[in-house]
Amino acid sequence: MAGWAASDIPDQSGRTALVTGANSGLGLRAAQALAAHGARVLLGCRNPERAEAARAEVAAVATGPEPQVVPLDLADLAAVRVAAERVAAGVDRLDLLLNNAGLMGPPLGRTADGFEMQFGVNHLGHFALTGLLLPTLLAAPAPRVVTTSSNLHHRGKLRWDDPNYEAGRYSRWAAYAQSKLANLLFVSELGRRAAGAGTDLVSAAGHPGYAATHLGQNSAAQLGNPVLTRIAGLALAIGDHTLAQSDAAGALPLLYAATAPGVASGDYYGPGGLFEMRGAPVKVRVAPAAADAGSGHLLWELSERLTGVSYPWP
Repeated sequence: MAGWAASDIPDQSGRTALVTGANSGLGLRAAQALAAHGARVLLGCRNPERAEAARAEVAAVATGPEPQVVPLDLADLAAVRVAAERVAAGVDRLDLLLNNAGLMGPPLGRTADGFEMQFGVNHLGHFALTGLLLPTLLAAPAPRVVTTSSNLHHRGKLRWDDPNYEAGRYSRWAAYAQSKLANLLFVSELGRRAAGAGTDLVSAAGHPGYAATHLGQNSAAQLGNPVLTRIAGLALAIGDHTLAQSDAAGALPLLYAATAPGVASGDYYGPGGLFEMRGAPVKVRVAPAAADAGSGHLLWELSERLTGVSYPWP
């Protein structure tokens, strides 16, 4: 995998991929790379205007079918259900689901269903979407679900009694780290359940390192310290000429997990450089808490209860 680049993506002709958060940043770059290699790409986006602009960018490089927009608001489970129904009705199968959309470090907010916004969007929305699309995924010969996590999952702790900060004092970064830990617990548990059901579904994950994206810029603006905000903002704005790498480079670990041969359930990829901040994708380590099968099982049960979505395994 040394030096793996977008040019190494295998031919994606005949594959259909849904990328959430595809209107900008990692999602847009991943959608462009998949479409450039022949995939039919569905762009899951919340904002209609930004979605159409992104669709045009992806269409400009597509070598296969025209990309399509799927309206998707992960902060509203009813909207997630409608989006899943729309995808299932429009395709015969779904070869790849890239669970990429997310929030990082906002003030306390609530989804339409009352969940803390980061846990609700980053984890619960994607948990529900994946479960609702499971029959469409299993119709593909070798389906993959790839979920975007973060190095901050190493600092994450699951608040089992209060995951949505209904009682405890809110910390935006603790909430973000919790959601990213939840992402990796979901990845491993999905892989275990897929194998236990006798399916060929592969569940893997990736993280972008320190990438110059709108998400990073927005989080830099919310650090609360004007000096730190300025430093972080400059690093991101300069892109891959300093600490932060480009969003296209940040998307490579996700694309490796999504397309490279030999990827197995539970695999986690990130940049291979210092502190996993930048560089070509390599397989990286998950925190012990993210590899705990008991926690994965508990999170799955909690997620089913909160979302009302149960996975229809064959």
